[in-house]
Amino acid sequence: MSLEPPIQTQHQRRGSIQADGRRQKVRVADVAGRFTTWRRRAFVLLIAVYALAPLVKVGGQPLILIDLVRRRFYLFGQTFNAQDAWLLFFLVAGGVIGIFVITAIWGRLWCGWACPQTVFLEGVFRPIERWLEGSKQAQLRLAKEPLRGRKLRILATKHALYLGAAVLVSNIFISYFVSYADLRRWIFESPGEHWGAFVWMAAITGALYGNFAWFREQTCLLLCPYGRLQSALTDDDSLVIGYDERRGEPRGGVHQAGAGDCIDCLRCVEVCPTAIDIREGLQMECIGCANCIDACDDIMTRLGRPTGLVRYDSLAGLEGAARRRWLRPRVYLYLVVLALLAGGFSVAAAGRRPFEATLIRQTGAPYALENGYYQNLYQVHLVNKTPRRSQFELRAILPEGAEAVLPIASVELDSLDDQRLPLIVRVPQASYRGGFTVQVETRDLGSEAVVRSQLDFIGP
Repeated sequence: MSLEPPIQTQHQRRGSIQADGRRQKVRVADVAGRFTTWRRRAFVLLIAVYALAPLVKVGGQPLILIDLVRRRFYLFGQTFNAQDAWLLFFLVAGGVIGIFVITAIWGRLWCGWACPQTVFLEGVFRPIERWLEGSKQAQLRLAKEPLRGRKLRILATKHALYLGAAVLVSNIFISYFVSYADLRRWIFESPGEHWGAFVWMAAITGALYGNFAWFREQTCLLLCPYGRLQSALTDDDSLVIGYDERRGEPRGGVHQAGAGDCIDCLRCVEVCPTAIDIREGLQMECIGCANCIDACDDIMTRLGRPTGLVRYDSLAGLEGAARRRWLRPRVYLYLVVLALLAGGFSVAAAGRRPFEATLIRQTGAPYALENGYYQNLYQVHLVNKTPRRSQFELRAILPEGAEAVLPIASVELDSLDDQRLPLIVRVPQASYRGGFTVQVETRDLGSEAVVRSQLDFIGP
């Protein structure tokens, strides 16, 4: 056994952004282990979920779709139009509070395991790079070669595949905002028939290509606010990836006397997709991917030492706490707010009318005198908010002496279609005694739901 003293730890700030602001390209070394295996399986599942979710139908309607073309959205088979946009408050606020809950309990598990940025980068683009360029060492050697021959062929093939993958991911993204029928038509028709849609697709494809081919981890570090939020959302009991300093320090060689279990091999740094050193404590750049755990466990296993020097734990656990508190006051608070939002959305959605029938006055003079009758011109704006084609019947309710002319008293509308139906109300000049209320009753013949709308009759 060596009598040399353990290594004096030099705390060094690492990462892809250098002290002068320049970016250092991150090349991630290969890693294998239980978490890597589970993440790869999760990526396959999540790519399928992200790609197929817009195609799933519930009751004949999309599972999820925000149809920007027709200004409507679908959620779990329910149909909503622009008049229901206020319901999005509950969904957006619920999503934000849901992130608070996930972060408070599981830290940045979302970032490392389920975020689309991570899923497509680590599940599609990085494997393409490794397949063509090889390991980290092979990539470094290739980078030093002149740009010709073999290197040129590899880079051309890689970026062609990147571009193709970006097109596919772009269409997956667009499918959440455009109906499948429209998207399919745009794909197979000439771009000249829908230049606007083509430009949007090209712009999104270009942004995704630039992101996954070049910008990569910088999206997480510079653009996404989640990393900065974690300092406010996590506490000593939140699940994080950490280094057991009590066990690992002081760092030293394999056989050095008095050294901890960490041999300062830097394997945890080499496999990190944001190039940080997890031994320097909880950092904004850590996305919780567990690459460093698998890398360190592999080294510990080879040395015959216990695994878990780097592990999923809480800050309290890393300091020696006997047990971790999953449920804490802040988590209870988040869950209460989340339950209130879910309840509010459920009540609001359940109380939503299956259709809207609004009586509005036509533009122009408020009234007219024709052939001895005072008359007002109205429109009934009818919107079918049900997920099916429905037939509606209209009836005017007026005081004695008033007459109604409904040229279209019955109409069929497809789901979320609307139509303006004319209504003329007139009163004989001789019997007119002042204004009164005009009421229109609209009935859905399928569900027997009734909506009544009213407006004043105006005269001299």
